[in-house]
Amino acid sequence: MVSSNTRSVSGGLGHDVREVSASIHEYQNEEFIPRSNGFFSHGGSEGLYSSKVHDSSDSSSDKPLQGKSFIRFEDVTFVRTKEAASKQNEMQESTGLVEAIIFEVKDRERIGGAFLKTNAICCHPTLAQTGSCTLGEVIIQKDQDNQDWPKRIRTSFAGKNEEAIMKPETVEINATGMYYLYFMFCNPELKGTLIKGRTVWKNPNGYLPGKMTPLMTFYGIMSLAYLALGLIWFLRFVQFWKDVIQLHYHITAVIALGMCEMAVWYFEYANFNSTGSRPMGVTLWAVTFRTVKKTLSRLLLLVVSMGYGVVKPTLGGITSRVLLLGLIYFIASEALELVEHLGNINDLSKKTELFLVLPVAFLDSCFIVWIFSSLSKTLEKLQMRRNTAKLDLYRKFTNSLAVSVLLSIAWIGFELYFNATDPLSELWQVAWIIPAFWTLLAYSLLVVICILWAPSRNPTRYAYLEETGEDFEEEGISLTSSVDIATKLERKGLGEDLEEDKRE
Repeated sequence: MVSSNTRSVSGGLGHDVREVSASIHEYQNEEFIPRSNGFFSHGGSEGLYSSKVHDSSDSSSDKPLQGKSFIRFEDVTFVRTKEAASKQNEMQESTGLVEAIIFEVKDRERIGGAFLKTNAICCHPTLAQTGSCTLGEVIIQKDQDNQDWPKRIRTSFAGKNEEAIMKPETVEINATGMYYLYFMFCNPELKGTLIKGRTVWKNPNGYLPGKMTPLMTFYGIMSLAYLALGLIWFLRFVQFWKDVIQLHYHITAVIALGMCEMAVWYFEYANFNSTGSRPMGVTLWAVTFRTVKKTLSRLLLLVVSMGYGVVKPTLGGITSRVLLLGLIYFIASEALELVEHLGNINDLSKKTELFLVLPVAFLDSCFIVWIFSSLSKTLEKLQMRRNTAKLDLYRKFTNSLAVSVLLSIAWIGFELYFNATDPLSELWQVAWIIPAFWTLLAYSLLVVICILWAPSRNPTRYAYLEETGEDFEEEGISLTSSVDIATKLERKGLGEDLEEDKRE
């Protein structure tokens, strides 16, 4: 089953529901789970927009479906055990009933006997005698305004047949909402029954799940944004190519990767929208581009904070540690992204999710601590050298970075609040802003770096100049002799305080 984000939903069935955002839900011998006095199997769930073209006539697989939202059943087959089939009368037309029930999340309490003040899901003799339901069927309270909802589709086994093939049917969606599909039966003799086949869920403009539809437009806009930034940076780069420093090549690489990432994600979503399935190759490329860009972006922030190319010409002995952190982050982030976009999220336990999320969160924390620690040292060094131009540059960068961290913390709090106050995914239409924020924040930081470190005719305002003796590798300074330190300081003409260098 194609899947993406999950959210736990509690309903009238008295159990948790797992949301699966997908357009084609495939069933490969799926089992039924016992619950109360019935058995159920979750067939899928998705946010669907109302059809643009409404048709009051009965649904069928032959009808034109352009501009319509629908859920279509294709080759859905129920297979019961040989033992269950052998107990039946061969001449009897119906020897076991399986129901497909489609409902909107706001109508979850209509499924089961909650409205009858009972925990039963299936109708039993006592309830049947009151006329509240039909014996042997799932209890459903019909909507007074629309007697067709929640939707019930019945499929029966005939005689001693081990298989019951569901009639091909297309259910049109004429109201925007989060929809769920359950396959259910009440007959205990059908225990062990399996489901094969698939259902296709489609929105008016394509197969892309409703929750993901705005993201396709967003990635298209961000592709243009990165393209515009890339063109401006390239023109500036060519104009002052004689004055570019190594740091400019790093910034160029991050811009190029961001452009590729947004374009590939847009293509992946567009393909998903037109075909209903996610091509593994394209998704793999999109995930890898995202991970590489995230890694290089963090490394760029780190080396800039360390004063690379501005306060020091190289990173010296800490280069290997920087690269090691980047490599570990890439591996951890790639694993998480692959599982989120290519794996079946329903198969992941909470422990597995934590196992993948926690390392990435820990490494992000390491980057933040190291970045601000390096910035503090760089600012202190520039202040002692009284280099006002570079000090002003780094103060602006520090302020921008501090604002981004505060925004990140605030947004994480908003995410927690959003998820806590919307456990039923009823706000699925605006949920796209959660991942979109992080993309916008990363782009904004990149723009800030491009503005502060843009190539110019006066590279001395940010570039390291050997002749001014601005840098020395603190790790390479001998701490055994204060005379040696004083000699080096005097030779460099830095005028820095001896005690400050000892402390470094």
